Amino acid sequence: MQIRTPAVAGMFYPGEKNELKKSIKESFLHKFGPGKTPPSKIKKKIYGIICPHAGYMYSGPIACHSFYAISSDLPELFIIIGPNHWGIGSNIATMKDSKWQTPLGEVEVDSETVVEISKLSDAIEIDSFSHSREHSLEVQIPILQEISSNFKIVPIVLINQNKEIAFQIGTAMAEIAKKKKIIIIGSSDFTHYESNEFAHEQDTALIEPILKLDVDKFYEILHKRNISACGYGAIASTMVACKNLGATKGELLKYATSGDITGDTSSVVGYGSIIFT
Repeated sequence: MQIRTPAVAGMFYPGEKNELKKSIKESFLHKFGPGKTPPSKIKKKIYGIICPHAGYMYSGPIACHSFYAISSDLPELFIIIGPNHWGIGSNIATMKDSKWQTPLGEVEVDSETVVEISKLSDAIEIDSFSHSREHSLEVQIPILQEISSNFKIVPIVLINQNKEIAFQIGTAMAEIAKKKKIIIIGSSDFTHYESNEFAHEQDTALIEPILKLDVDKFYEILHKRNISACGYGAIASTMVACKNLGATKGELLKYATSGDITGDTSSVVGYGSIIFT
């Protein structure tokens, strides 16, 4: 069993167990967070969520809205899909026979489901090297460990994020989720390194088709406005999967930028927390 050691512990989130637990609790209680700790009393069927993946001090409170929403009815398996920022390894990669280590312990990859999803889509390759340095999935796991004591993951990272791939991967994820109780986590930040006002404007335009589960319109606005959302393919794949599973809408739980949180509004990154119901 391979151990996937943390790539960004001590950078994106605290590397020491108690500090990490404190950081996650503070994110839930933050004025930009849900303002309370799990479990929630939310009683609705949530098929998937969109979460940011920056350092906890910037995006943790926003991400915690989605995690709070799902905390009342947790599955034993999460498919976590995000961008491959490093561009290393396979175009679309999952991995098997491994555990992901964080300061809070180890989380096992569901190898059986990994093999199944790689058969459903020939675009998905089993390649652990693709995951070795990537933070977009890793930062979600400690928060999951704080809200759930028993779960496995299927990790997927994307270099190719075009629309055709999103439909293919989304369809494959939905097929898996029809057989097992799963929540899909699409990991993405929104606009990068623009002024606060412009980021809000750009991201408001892009979030509108997400809430309508309109993938074609999503890609149209993404390209027309040249929006720098890093995990757009992960967002689109999650939209496709959730729609196939019966979701009828997305709900924006919280949007804010790094500038809203830190007060430095000159060059910001946008973060959104969305659930599909």
